[in-house]
Amino acid sequence: MVDGVDFDRRAVILCKPDAVARGLVHRILGMISNAGIAVSDRMDLVAQPWQAHVAYRDLLADIGRRDMRDLPSCIDAAFAGQTVTVALAHGEPGVHGRLRQLIGHTDPTLAVPGTIRSELGDDSIAAARAEKRLVRNLVDTSDDPAGARREYGAWYWPDRTLQVSDFDRCSVILCKPDAVQRGLVDAVLERIAAAGVTIASRLDVTVRPWQAHVHYWDLLVDADWFPDRNIPQCLDDTYAGKPVTVALAYGEPGIHALLRQLIGHFDPTRAAVGTIRRDFGNDSLDAALAEKRLVHNLIHTSDDPDAARRDFGTWFGAARRELLTSPTGVPLQPTQSDR
Repeated sequence: MVDGVDFDRRAVILCKPDAVARGLVHRILGMISNAGIAVSDRMDLVAQPWQAHVAYRDLLADIGRRDMRDLPSCIDAAFAGQTVTVALAHGEPGVHGRLRQLIGHTDPTLAVPGTIRSELGDDSIAAARAEKRLVRNLVDTSDDPAGARREYGAWYWPDRTLQVSDFDRCSVILCKPDAVQRGLVDAVLERIAAAGVTIASRLDVTVRPWQAHVHYWDLLVDADWFPDRNIPQCLDDTYAGKPVTVALAYGEPGIHALLRQLIGHFDPTRAAVGTIRRDFGNDSLDAALAEKRLVHNLIHTSDDPDAARRDFGTWFGAARRELLTSPTGVPLQPTQSDR
């Protein structure tokens, strides 16, 4: 359970941009309802890039993939700025398997007759690969309870349906692999605490590839800015399987700007004296470019409240929402838009 949502019995239905463009959303949801699965909480939204990246994290993180398409760009082209419709499916445990069977094979031409993709689909994987894009297969549903939890957090985030703490006053701190390797985590967190910020819920994490990909989605999407570097490989080399430390930082509204000022410029050699990256850093952007890798700059903090919400989902996960309380244990009050 997460605030009353039982993901063993709930799944997320995503009607993709092609379903919306072809006016098929009502028929798709009707086919699901006719199969005896209740559908509720329908919502139309314009997809943000990070939402599609989270939804497709398994594809982005599949470093063994032999598909020659640039998947981050394909995902952005298919989803970013496009209208989608999401809804919740309610059923018994096993609803995820029933839905996956109902929607059919990823390739509409291989889907069993009677499935949604077979009956309504007009595309194929062969055509998609030839045109270097994603296959248009109308609808997706959660694979399992863990996937439903993740997709709920991704697609229902704009509506803030789950009441969580006020991210105007809460930021996520990520002490990167170089900070852990150099034994600087305590020193970094103490420097932040000395600025009047309360540190709580410290957690050591071994990074899974999808977490680095979701966290650095902007680098993946803008990989053409770095023609001399393989950004997915750089992320995997720097993060995948490496230990990091994450924590929550509590303060007043404006905490995100305070923390960004405190950590300093992303290039330690350009950071102001007295900032964390300048005082503890031992790398430079020039060195990183010469070695075709990411710069080692010790720490990340959330840029703003929306980023803090995403960072929390990436590094702590929806299953740990109980951490979203004030350091005294009293839940932070939701903002006006939560009510």
